[in-house]
Amino acid sequence: MTETTLSELTDPAVLPAAEAAALLAGTSWTRMVTIGDSVAEGVREPVPGYRDLSWADRVEEALGAVTPGFTALNLGRRDLVAAQVAAEQLQPALAFGPDLAFVAAGGNDMLRPHFDEDEVRRELTSIVSALRSAGADVVTIGLLDITVAGLGPSRYREVMSARTRRLNELAAEVAAKHGACHAANPYDHPAAADPGIYSGDRLHLNARGHAFAAANTVRAMAAYFASA
Repeated sequence: MTETTLSELTDPAVLPAAEAAALLAGTSWTRMVTIGDSVAEGVREPVPGYRDLSWADRVEEALGAVTPGFTALNLGRRDLVAAQVAAEQLQPALAFGPDLAFVAAGGNDMLRPHFDEDEVRRELTSIVSALRSAGADVVTIGLLDITVAGLGPSRYREVMSARTRRLNELAAEVAAKHGACHAANPYDHPAAADPGIYSGDRLHLNARGHAFAAANTVRAMAAYFASA
């Protein structure tokens, strides 16, 4: 099936709002901040049958449903590399006083001619460690491998796939080292191979893709923080 035959009510990859809230019931976060690049910002295109919300909007909605007085701030901005996220967004994020922080950075570093893994690791470490030291629970966001959906220039797909998976490994390693949660987006899920979850630029998720990513994020958070 494609996005034209699915809706939020029928899409098996989407977590209904009430179920997302139920999975996060019992949490006590009141101030959520999101930092990073276009993934954090929530760049997307609308899709008929799906609410025009980013994955972060959907997480915010679920938490707002279970916590009175919940508030959120999204500082994400497209086209930034990890060093720029750290330099431009970390201090405003800390000033917000979050008890929950989402970090999505490194995707633009990965798209450069040379992917400097060590630099990305250092920047992610500085971001995550600072937020953890300030008392926030942190969630790092994994990227989908667009090549499994047949996207990306054919001659670069092998490199893009390898870099995407390596970036996700780096984010997961940093998260594990600093007591944070890593929300992976599963490469082997049927939706991941469907080009219908992507926008017309064939790089960013559309509203349907964001609904899928939100479901993965909420499930990862529920599993991690229930066992923490």
